[in-house]
This record gives sequence, C-alpha cells and structure tokens, in this order.
Amino acid sequence: MELRDHQGLTAEEFLKSYDAGKFERPSVTVDTAIFTITSDDEVNQRNLSNRELQVLLIKRGGHPFLGQWALPGGFVNPAEDIDQAAVRELKEETNLDCSYMEQLYTWGEVNRDPRTRVISISYLALLDSTKFDIQAGDDAADAKWYTVKDTVLKKEKTLTQDGFIQQKWVRLELMSDEVTLSAVIKIIKIVKGTTIEYRREVVEQTGIAFDHGRIIQYSIERLRNKVDYTDIAFGLMPQRFTLSELQKVYEVILGKKLYKAQFRQKIEKMVNGTGEFQRGKAHKPAELFRFNPNWDEDDNF
Repeated sequence: MELRDHQGLTAEEFLKSYDAGKFERPSVTVDTAIFTITSDDEVNQRNLSNRELQVLLIKRGGHPFLGQWALPGGFVNPAEDIDQAAVRELKEETNLDCSYMEQLYTWGEVNRDPRTRVISISYLALLDSTKFDIQAGDDAADAKWYTVKDTVLKKEKTLTQDGFIQQKWVRLELMSDEVTLSAVIKIIKIVKGTTIEYRREVVEQTGIAFDHGRIIQYSIERLRNKVDYTDIAFGLMPQRFTLSELQKVYEVILGKKLYKAQFRQKIEKMVNGTGEFQRGKAHKPAELFRFNPNWDEDDNF
C-alpha cells in the first residue's frame, strides 16, 4: 500500500504536481582561494629574501566591481554539482588544475552581492608553484599571484552574563610588483553558555571585490590550522623534494621558524625516501623524498 500525505497524494503524484517556482530561489556561486608558495628559483630571480605564500586573484572585466580583484569563481549551473562547478570555473578563468581542493565555507548574508541574493560556497585549493601556467579567460581581464601578509591589529574581550565576546581585527595585505590590495577583517567569537558562534565582517577594503577579503583571510586561517594535524602541505610540493624544502613550506604557512629535529620527527611517517639525490648543487646533495599517502595508520576510511 502506497503512503499518501494529508492531501491524499502519493510521492509520485506530489512530485509531478510540485511547483518549483513557489519559492523565490537565490543564485549560488563558487569561489576558490588558490594558494601556492614561491619556488627557490623564483626567490632568486626576483631577489626575494625568502619564499612567500601567494593567492591567485583575477581582475574583473565587468560590473560589479569592474577593475577590482576577486577570487576565481562564478555561478553554478542548474544541472551541475557544486564541486564540478568549482573545478570548471577555475579552469575557465585561470586554466589551472589544482593538486588539492576542499570545500571551505558557505557565505550567505543577504546583501553580500549588489546584483541579487547570492549564496557563495568557497573552496580552499593548493598548487605546486612549478606546475602552473596562468591564462586569464572567461570574464576575467587578468590573473595574477599576490603575496599574502596578515597582521593582527588589536584584540578585545568583553564578559557577558553567560559567557564572553572576543573581537579581533586583522589587516590583510595582498602585494604584487605593481599594486597592494588591502582589507581589515573583524572576527567575532561569541560564547554563550555551551554554544560558540563565529562571525567575520569586512570593516574596510581596497581593490578587492565583493567580500572576498574575509574569504581569503579565513582560508589562510584554515590552512594554518590544518597544516598542524593533516598532510595538507603536500599539496604545495612537487613529486620529489628534500626535507629542507618541505620544512620551508611549513614555516612559510605558519609564519615561524621550526626546529629541524622536531619537524623531522613530526613528518617522519608522511614521507618515503626515493634513494635519489639533488643534482647540480654546490654543497652536499640532499636526499629526495616523496609523499607517503598511507602514513595515517588511524585512518578508518
């Protein structure tokens, strides 16, 4: 016997008569924060003092925010999966295929886009700096890597009757050879009893389109958190690398120096030696390693 609802309809009858236009539907977009770290060769060519964390931005070729810089992304097609849309938009706007990509967060404030109600699903992606060839496409006027710098400006904490409110202001600077973009992001943590709520607000922004300043800042925060307990950093590495090169990548992401012995103990299970060594180096050649995908013995997949 088929189940019927309060109107006497079976599931098949209900779906056949369902009016998809009954509720107004928002648009859905995908935006991807793609990070890389400058290679040693680029450091030497550009006379940089050290390797740098960089994010890829595209220059908007149309309204709104004409001429400003945004994360690669666009609208999701009705018959398209969210992840497929993120990969497609990335390819169309930058010609890139990333070695690592994960869904990050959903941004749904009502007035975040001046065109219409837009819900954006953001992604975090990583790319080995030796692999890419950027080509701006679709509606992008240009595509460029920007060096990332973030600084905590101030912190405040206010006690409430059943918890507290913490606020932190972070200045985000995105620098290229020609221009510096910036944003100030206010991060709010509200603790009320056993519940915790986080909010991120763009206080001010220069040269960055939409609310992408806060998306970039949150992506950096997530990357730093995850590098401490996952193998996410290997998404920034070539297939073969030295342990010193790997340590430099960790240090750039975390923004601090690491002790060699402790670092090597930490990543010992994550790498396998290849038996090969660096070539063309004046000093004693270091052994090359590769990522060990089976390092996590507690993975219950």
